[in-house]
Amino acid sequence: MTFDPLDGAVALLLLQGLLGAFDTIWHHELSEALPRRPGARRELQIHSLRALLYGVLFAAIGLLQFHGGWMLAVAALVLVEVGLTLWDFVIEDRSRRLPASERVLHTVLAINGGALFGLYAWQLAQWWSLPSALVPAELGWRGWALAAMGVGVALSGLRDGLAARRLGRAAAAAPAADNPFAGLPYRNVLVSGGTGFIGQALVGQLLDAGHTVTVLARDPEAAARTFGGRARCVRDLALLNQEERFHAVVNLAGAPVVGPRWTDARKAQLLGSRLGTTRALLDWLGRTCHKPDVWLQASAIGFYGVRPADEALDEHSQAGEGFMTELCARWEAMAGAVAAHGPRLVVLRLGLVLGPGGALPPLLLPHRLGLGGRIGDGRQVMSWIHRDDLLQLLARAMADDSMRGVYNTVAPEAVPQAEFAATAGRLLRRPVWLHLPAWPMRLALGEMAQLFVDGQRVVPRRLLEAGFAFRHPTLAGALRDLI
Repeated sequence: MTFDPLDGAVALLLLQGLLGAFDTIWHHELSEALPRRPGARRELQIHSLRALLYGVLFAAIGLLQFHGGWMLAVAALVLVEVGLTLWDFVIEDRSRRLPASERVLHTVLAINGGALFGLYAWQLAQWWSLPSALVPAELGWRGWALAAMGVGVALSGLRDGLAARRLGRAAAAAPAADNPFAGLPYRNVLVSGGTGFIGQALVGQLLDAGHTVTVLARDPEAAARTFGGRARCVRDLALLNQEERFHAVVNLAGAPVVGPRWTDARKAQLLGSRLGTTRALLDWLGRTCHKPDVWLQASAIGFYGVRPADEALDEHSQAGEGFMTELCARWEAMAGAVAAHGPRLVVLRLGLVLGPGGALPPLLLPHRLGLGGRIGDGRQVMSWIHRDDLLQLLARAMADDSMRGVYNTVAPEAVPQAEFAATAGRLLRRPVWLHLPAWPMRLALGEMAQLFVDGQRVVPRRLLEAGFAFRHPTLAGALRDLI
């Protein structure tokens, strides 16, 4: 019994189609939301070209045999496809940090793709000696399945192309005034945590506005690629010239609090990532000859701990209890030493930051799948802020000498989780019906479950008194802008 390379290639191509469909739906559309991410425009353009060529390839292999000289056309198509795939790997690495599941799946797709192209090349070599002709393939249901996949892949490519075009038009139409840093006098800014969800947007807007940025990063080479080489990226502050003048420091660095269960080791890591970076910045501050004018320090509303839904918390409210309170209080206390060196210190207690990335895509994922609903009793209050408003606030804090001390960095409208679910479902046109009890999450996540099933009603009293104008003061308006 002889092995038929065409049968092997077709089987692997069917598998490639199924894996690729899962990758597109789960990673690109749902968890990563690439069509709605401004920084993914080039990646979407490459995906569009790849998908359109893959659509042709799927349909062609399913319906036709390529005898003689026609083999060269298919070989050329495959080579272009491989080249686009390699280019896509480079662009992905520069534009975003792939989740582990997507990186593993891309590796499997690459291995499977190499095997199927090798088998199909074996078959093409057998057809090469035949007279040049396009001959109908006789693959039965497999041929029609490949043709159907080809149509689906091509439609996906068309969708990515339209999304890239829309993102390009939005970027071109955005006036310079939308960049809150454009009107500031020139600033030389030192940023820690510059490759995170907030930091990337901050650094990008500072650079676009003509300012100079130095990013403190664990992987300077990857950080430099993230910003296209426009930002100086260093691992060690000792590499900075002590005579260099920085006008502002923005300290955002810290490992994400959502992740593995909060064991003692995990808590130590969360504390260390914040306190260690802050300590290094303070050591640099003591050495540098020219002190910055302002130090913008991140914290979080976790400072207030778990509180009743009807208790309004402003900047004068007492700290709560638990690990999040300890984390924020110790971070703020260490940063408090900045004032002794002269810079104006502004501490921003951040609520849930909503934007094209960060926590919002995972929050919306159940709704996109039609599985949205209440968590626990749904009365736990979510205090949030749109990322655009946060960036606007950072720009103002750099320039406004009257801003000092702690500010609750949240929108005026805090909402119960049930209201968030209802609003998201309405905007996504999905049902809101799946209500999850709190106890399984508390059992599975331990103390970390408070991030999902507990909350606090935080009021931005000092921002409102200062006349800060929120562009997105309501949840419905913020989600409408992002969805």
